[in-house]
Amino acid sequence: MSAPTIVTLGCRLNATESEVMRQHALAAGLDDAIIVNTCAVTAEAVRQATQTIRRLKRERPDARVIVTGCAAQIEPQRFAELAEVDHVIGNAEKMRAATFANLANPHSSAGTRRVDVADIMDVRETARHLIDGFGTRARAWVEIQNGCDHRCTFCIIPYGRGPSRSVPAGEIVAQVRRFVEAGTNEVVLTGVDMTSYGGDLPGQPKLGWLVRQVLKHVPELKRLRLSSIDQVEVDADLLTALADDARLMPHLHLSMQSGDDMILKRMKRRHLRADAIAFCHEARRLRPDVVFGADLIAGFPTETEGMFQNSLDLVDACDLTYLHVFPFSPREGTPAARMPQHPKREIKARAARLRAWGTRALDRYLAQQPGTTARVLVEGEGFGRNAQFAEVVFPAHLGEHGALIDVRLTGTNNRRQLTGVAA
Repeated sequence: MSAPTIVTLGCRLNATESEVMRQHALAAGLDDAIIVNTCAVTAEAVRQATQTIRRLKRERPDARVIVTGCAAQIEPQRFAELAEVDHVIGNAEKMRAATFANLANPHSSAGTRRVDVADIMDVRETARHLIDGFGTRARAWVEIQNGCDHRCTFCIIPYGRGPSRSVPAGEIVAQVRRFVEAGTNEVVLTGVDMTSYGGDLPGQPKLGWLVRQVLKHVPELKRLRLSSIDQVEVDADLLTALADDARLMPHLHLSMQSGDDMILKRMKRRHLRADAIAFCHEARRLRPDVVFGADLIAGFPTETEGMFQNSLDLVDACDLTYLHVFPFSPREGTPAARMPQHPKREIKARAARLRAWGTRALDRYLAQQPGTTARVLVEGEGFGRNAQFAEVVFPAHLGEHGALIDVRLTGTNNRRQLTGVAA
């Protein structure tokens, strides 16, 4: 049976939403369609989206190409002007079954419309079907929140995602329960700005309250993991859950962006360097086995060598383990794009230095693990991840896909993976 081709660029939330689109497109009979779910986080991401669209059309010249996602939401005409593109639909439109039913009907006005992109700032609710998410028996993702009300000077994403809006807790708990009943051992809560969860709901519940509700009402859930959070907005309940319930995984990915106070101010972030360090120290005091990942930007406008060194030093001060390094890329329409820019070669060089610093940090963590036993979620043949999200390879016969197994860690390999044998 033929099926639409879904190509996902960018974040985990995009990947979750792609699965919703796949279901809608299948139901509508859009079997010949290629749907490209774009990212707009950097100018480079938009350029790569254009290249991907052109390549896909060359490979399948008879296919119908539908473009959506954040880049399409922000710059619909840019994509509509590409000869390879048949339709451009917005981020709100891509979640509606009716959009795909209309596209499948060549006689409807909506089905022939080239651009169907509404003002995302008018969206005030997160549709219930968004939380249907997707996953495997090993791990599943549940969207709890969408959009962002903040205006960091480097970020275009609020204009692609719209205002912050939350899924009611009861619907989230019900979805987690469905995944667990289907045999899923780990659920990941995801969103655009997760720590803003609940601000638009009655009583304004916080993320920590939601996490505790999930853990309380789905006692059979083996593992609960969080995607990226903003450490300055973490509430006391979330820290309590981290300390008290081992099912909440000891792996927090933090939106830090810089280790220098002046750059943080120019980014219009809501924290200082000391706040990030204090959070990491407190989280580790409460949960000694926790590890941290972080988003960091290299080469932000006006960043001096000393300011950049503060970002390098932050890796050590917070004892970060996983770095997601972004070379600064000016995004048209953001205040940072109008600031004095560094030469591209300097930005590239700083990003390389920051990644190398991060590699050393990861190696330090990995070097401490041999001789210990880890509970590993099997994600593939002879491959899985421990509670701290480190990759582990082991003899394939130890466990089938989706199982939780105990592995005695013996060393590392040249791919910066832990190696192990039966415990």
